[in-house]
Amino acid sequence: MDPIQPVAPPLTGRVILTQEWQRVSILHWRVPSDEIAHFYPPGTRPDEFDGSSWVGLLAFRMARFRIVPGPALPYIGDFPEINVRLYTVDDDGRRGILFRSLEASRVLTVLGARTVMNVPYQWARMSLHRDDDVLDYRSTRLTGTRPSSRIVVRPSSSVVVDDPLADFLTARWGMHTLIRGRTRFVPNDHEPWPLRRAELVSLDDELVAAAGIYVDGPPPSVLYSPGVHARFAVPHPPVASRLD
Repeated sequence: MDPIQPVAPPLTGRVILTQEWQRVSILHWRVPSDEIAHFYPPGTRPDEFDGSSWVGLLAFRMARFRIVPGPALPYIGDFPEINVRLYTVDDDGRRGILFRSLEASRVLTVLGARTVMNVPYQWARMSLHRDDDVLDYRSTRLTGTRPSSRIVVRPSSSVVVDDPLADFLTARWGMHTLIRGRTRFVPNDHEPWPLRRAELVSLDDELVAAAGIYVDGPPPSVLYSPGVHARFAVPHPPVASRLD
């Protein structure tokens, strides 16, 4: 397996979306691969670091969402988001992300993402507040069992440098998703993450459990980034699963 690339490779294919991720708090727990493998689409498997898989809970503000070549969408493209994600590697060696859920407060964005890319966005009531140096993210899903989350984080001034785990968790240049029943890889790029250590002030989360993943105790990795500007290209051809 090739090492993680902290700098994005050249983006292949036509750019279809751009967006900014701002004030990003990044929490991670270890999780055994055999407990999550059944979530993965054909042709992919859990990617591992230090002998285990990881599940992420990321909270941030989405901004300047743009469908290329159109302008930025000021309302439906600007909202807080919290997502639960796993880490993939496919039979072609491409590393990516598998989203288990993404909470967003814009119902049109939720419907569009679910319809076009089959990404599991969920409609939620959300907020993001900053009080001095503390960020407070809150979400309550408006459908189903209505799981909620509150994440309170204090970023530090300690810059993350030469950290293989941080690279593994954040330097992901695509996502895997099922589109019309076939596993597709959707590539993206952005500048290298400007990462800092962060203190988890408090956490009251139901989203990871609602995604069918069990974690215990505080997350061993808590990071923060002021954000990046991301671009997404057209999905690659279907993954060639060894089961085909």
